[in-house]
This record gives sequence, structure tokens and C-alpha cells, in this order.
Amino acid sequence: MNFKEELQKYQELINDELSKYIRRDKCPEEVLNNSMEYSLMAGGKRLRPILVVAVYQLFKEDIEKCMPYAVAIEMVHNFSLIHDDLPGIDNDDFRHGKPTNHKKFNEATAILAGDGLLNNAYIVISDDLEKSKSDELLKKIKVFKEFAKAIDRMIAGEYIDTEFEGKKISEEYLEYIHKNKTGALLKLCVRMGAILADAPQEDLNRLTSYAEKIGLAFQIKDDILSEEGDEKILGKPVGNDKLLEKCTYVSKYGLEGAKEILEKVTKEAIEELSRYDEKAEFLIELAKYIKERNK
Repeated sequence: MNFKEELQKYQELINDELSKYIRRDKCPEEVLNNSMEYSLMAGGKRLRPILVVAVYQLFKEDIEKCMPYAVAIEMVHNFSLIHDDLPGIDNDDFRHGKPTNHKKFNEATAILAGDGLLNNAYIVISDDLEKSKSDELLKKIKVFKEFAKAIDRMIAGEYIDTEFEGKKISEEYLEYIHKNKTGALLKLCVRMGAILADAPQEDLNRLTSYAEKIGLAFQIKDDILSEEGDEKILGKPVGNDKLLEKCTYVSKYGLEGAKEILEKVTKEAIEELSRYDEKAEFLIELAKYIKERNK
């Protein structure tokens, strides 16, 4: 398997699906809709929706049944990025190599664009629930509940991360921040894919563990890139974590210590997939990609 080619295929699949939800009607709120589209279609890895689809494919092939949930999670992710970049939080000027939403439009529009993407995610899922057969409805309600709870945890993690800027915190608090801020949505993606595909409980448990480990790996790698990444490749400034005195894995354990933890959790994530053989090859390579990425 050529991982880069497979990743690109998934990204194109997700981009095509996302484009179906763009609002292009002439209306009084047209600029707001343009602002939502600007961030949603700005690029990015599409890691979260890809996880939904790739995990679903471990058990079933009819991926159209999980696509609304893949779309919804990417909307939520972009809501979080718009708000994360705002002056009151990280105050970033660039995202994916382009001006952040509040720089392209204005702060009020950016706030409302984030709100709009979050609400659109709920609309996408509720539309799918409305047309679901009765024998699938209970399963999808369970997914919807996990969806809402994960967003709650992401917001809590973001709050704590912001609140503790410039303060020393314990190892437990650092883990709590990242388990919620970054890990909650990544775990949700994996669990949504598995639950929608009717995965047995044993598989759901194993995949949840995989998700928790790649979620931690993703955040540690972000912390490392914030310290030593290339701004031209990242498409955003390097060093903001240090400037804002955020408590990260690098500030807590040092650059080399953070890299050692990253290596360890990535290896553990891959081990969770050993029973799936070649069916999990993409997910195994995805864990390696998270560890080795440069943006």
C-alpha cells in the first residue's frame, strides 16, 4: 500500500463530500456563509473524518452510511480552529498558510462562522437520524450522544489550556488538558466509525485504546512542531506556545523527553491493531504519519 496515495484518495473523498454542504445562495447572510466556507474548505489533513471512514471500513464497505458523521466532525473541527485562532485565545494570524478567519473577514464574523459550523454539524446528523430506519436509530442516537459529549470535552480542554497559560501544572493536569482538547474528538471519530459499522464490543474497546493513544501522539507532535517546526510548511507561526507560556509536553518534559513519549505511545497504538492484519494497514500507517508529520 502506498500510504500517501491512499491518504490523498481519502482527502479527496472528504473534500467532495464537504462541498455538498456549502451554502452559496444569495442572501443577507452571504458573507457569513462565505466565511464558513473559507475555513471549512481551506485545506488541512482531514484526519478526523478519514478516521471515521477508515475504521468503518474495518468492518463494512458501504461507507455512505458513515459519511454524514465524517462531514459533521470536520465541521466541528473547523469551528474549533476558527475560535482557537481568535485574539481572545491564541491570537493567530495564519492557518493552513492563509489568513485566519478573523483576519480575512472580521472578529464578529469569525465567531459567528464558528458557531454556524458547529450548528450545521448538528443539522447534518439530525437529518440523517430523521431518515434512518427504526432498527438503526438507537445505534445512531448513541453515536449522537457521544458526539455531543466529545464536543463538550473539547471545549472544556480548550478552556483549561487557556486558563493555565503561564502557570505550572501537574502531569495529571497536562494529560487532562490534552485528553479533552485534542483527544476527545479523535477518540470520537474512531468510536463513531466502529459503532456505525456494528463492531463487537471487544473491537470497540481495542479501537478506543488505539484512538486515545493517537490522540495523545497528535498533541505531543503539535507541541514539538510548535517548538521546532518550519513556519513555511506549517502555514502558521512557530513558538506561540512558548510566547503564551502554555504548558505543553515540551515545556514539561523537554524536547527530547516529549519525543520519547511520542515514540512510546505511537508504538502502543500500533500494537492495538495487530489482530486486524492487512485490513488495518492504513490505520497503522496513519499512526506513523501522526508521529512523523511536519505540519
